[in-house]
Amino acid sequence: MSEQKPISPWSYKPWWCQPWSILLTGITLISGSWIIFKIIWLTVLVSVPILTWMGFFLLMWPKLMIRSGVLESLHSTEEL
Repeated sequence: MSEQKPISPWSYKPWWCQPWSILLTGITLISGSWIIFKIIWLTVLVSVPILTWMGFFLLMWPKLMIRSGVLESLHSTEEL
């Protein structure tokens, strides 16, 4: 009997939508805001939606995809 690897939602996403690229983009935008303007309220204003976006796509989206069952159906059609 072979062990099945858990299905990863990231294997269905392009390179620009992988965890490393999401983190790199968010950190770059927040850091860039501070480096360019050096205004704390502007950096906070920039960081709130970016951190929300990062939190959703890095923490919530994978769990929702696994729970939805969509990945199993995609995985089963790939095996055929």
